Amino acid sequence: MSIEIDILNGDASRQRAEPLLRAVWSPDVMKDKSWGDIKWAHADLRVLLDAPDDGGLACHVGIYFRTIIWNGHKVHVGGIGGVSTREDCRRRGYASLALDAAVHTIRANDAVKFAILFCEPHNFAFYEARGWHHFTGEVTCEQPSGTIRFEAMAPLVNDIVRAPRQGKIDLCGLPW
Repeated sequence: MSIEIDILNGDASRQRAEPLLRAVWSPDVMKDKSWGDIKWAHADLRVLLDAPDDGGLACHVGIYFRTIIWNGHKVHVGGIGGVSTREDCRRRGYASLALDAAVHTIRANDAVKFAILFCEPHNFAFYEARGWHHFTGEVTCEQPSGTIRFEAMAPLVNDIVRAPRQGKIDLCGLPW
């Protein structure tokens, strides 16, 4: 059996990803999340991994490309968001495979200087083991109410070229 990984246009593959995302982030789960009311950006690309046993969608990783502002300088970055694995497919390495495919895709874009994602503390060890580092500075983003300081989840960065560890980042749009 082989694992199928597709990297598809974000909008075109949204319908395929939605059932998994709704299952992982159900209303019952979201009601307890500090970030449950955040408005999120739509993925530019999606990594979709099908489980080899049943062929259904097992894992999703969203990829985002954007020019942000770091310490007053425009920087092109790649983002990772919406990392989701079906409950019955967890602990099989699928998220690691999908994340690796996403980072590889981001690295293929020569303009990208670093990658950034946002996560909860219980996921820190997973990302740290895969080369992600904490960004200890301030992050702002857009929301329907205007520009806010984004503190709902912790930012982690990946050295595509060289990622900052501190300073001020303006996402120049919705978070991912």
